[in-house]
Amino acid sequence: MLVQQILSSKTVAEVFTLAPGATLSEAAALLSDKRIGAIIVSRDGKHPAGILSERDIVRELGQRGVICMTDSVDQVMTSKLVGCAKSDTADSVMQKMTDGRFRHMPVMDGDVMIGLISIGDVVKARLSELAMEKDALEGMIKGF
Repeated sequence: MLVQQILSSKTVAEVFTLAPGATLSEAAALLSDKRIGAIIVSRDGKHPAGILSERDIVRELGQRGVICMTDSVDQVMTSKLVGCAKSDTADSVMQKMTDGRFRHMPVMDGDVMIGLISIGDVVKARLSELAMEKDALEGMIKGF
């Protein structure tokens, strides 16, 4: 299964972004409101400067306390993004996420972001693929 197929199957394809100067408090409110786990930090919504996850916010809160909530997201975000292309396979994306210990990955077309996938999206796609393979094999064995 390809990343393009995963993007097409998502019920909510919107990628939520914040400008680099937004505060951690604003980011936490958006994460909570949209019930998502990460936000792309971008000036224009198409060229990511970084990614901020709920884990990043919790880590800062644990280290510095509530005072960190007035910091800007670009001070806390992960700026070394690992992305994928729509032609990448689900297996390769899952391996990158596992190796890098992160759960969200921007989908890039050159230097333009065209989507965002999570480990949950990838696992769901992979389980669907395995179920189809199982059904096909059972059909072959049973003569359907």
